[in-house]
Amino acid sequence: MKSLPASRRGLFRAAAGLALAGSARPAAPTLPTVRLGKYEITRLILGSNPFNGYCYALPSLSEHMKEWSTPERITGVLRQALDNGINTWQFGYSERCMDALKLHQSQGGRLQWILLSSGPAGDNPAMVAELAKLKPIGIAHHGGVTDRRFRAGQMDKVRDFLKVVRDSGVMVGLSTHLPAVIEHVEQQNWDVDFYMTCFYQFGRTSEDLRRLVGELPVGTTFLEGDPARMCRVIRQTRRPCLAFKILAAGRAAESAKGLEQAFRFAFENIKPQDAVIVGMYPRFKDEVRENAELARRICS
Repeated sequence: MKSLPASRRGLFRAAAGLALAGSARPAAPTLPTVRLGKYEITRLILGSNPFNGYCYALPSLSEHMKEWSTPERITGVLRQALDNGINTWQFGYSERCMDALKLHQSQGGRLQWILLSSGPAGDNPAMVAELAKLKPIGIAHHGGVTDRRFRAGQMDKVRDFLKVVRDSGVMVGLSTHLPAVIEHVEQQNWDVDFYMTCFYQFGRTSEDLRRLVGELPVGTTFLEGDPARMCRVIRQTRRPCLAFKILAAGRAAESAKGLEQAFRFAFENIKPQDAVIVGMYPRFKDEVRENAELARRICS
């Protein structure tokens, strides 16, 4: 029998390892949960940036992530999430994630999901009604778009989109990287069910960064005081918040100590009714199990 090329053997081993990681152990009990409307969501939510190649570092690493993240492999990660007690997935709209969701559901998967209006889902509000028919928990306005419109004085466009979401019958979410956006929306008491709140302010302009650090950094900037600044407004709102990028796009997880410190800071500084969203890329180690066990220990 002719042997497989080494590259193909590696792919089969990776796929087999992913399947085993999700099925070799009995499913863990559900992680601690909080209420989001009528739903019970785990305080650790699976994110999706690695699946779509958003690594905020090297373009080659982004391609590395996208190449690996086929709908079949993503579905394997979703199964791992369930097996480790996570019951909710948050993802930005993309064909690969929608294909993975459909595959997951066709296999009997029961993960709840929250949709971020990235790409065409944000550019075309008419898509919202169709996406709502697939029964997400809620649909959130994309954070990067929110920030740009806030700076441009165009928050009326954001509010119009949220009204479309409300009319679709699903929960209304607003994502942002800027604490000032939360303060603005809270002051005006918008019709919003939950926030997605980034621990790091990606929405800063070049002028903002030059003023803060004296010169313009190369690449994406993560400032150490940003998480505390966002947590301050998180604690001031009664609305549930789903905190994301708590690991600074993986930078805080370079060691086991750093990973635990980041998780502890997040859970100790958001409200008891809030949750965190963490993107996971279990290509080289079982990040899903590691993160779930850490969240279980801290939240329990």
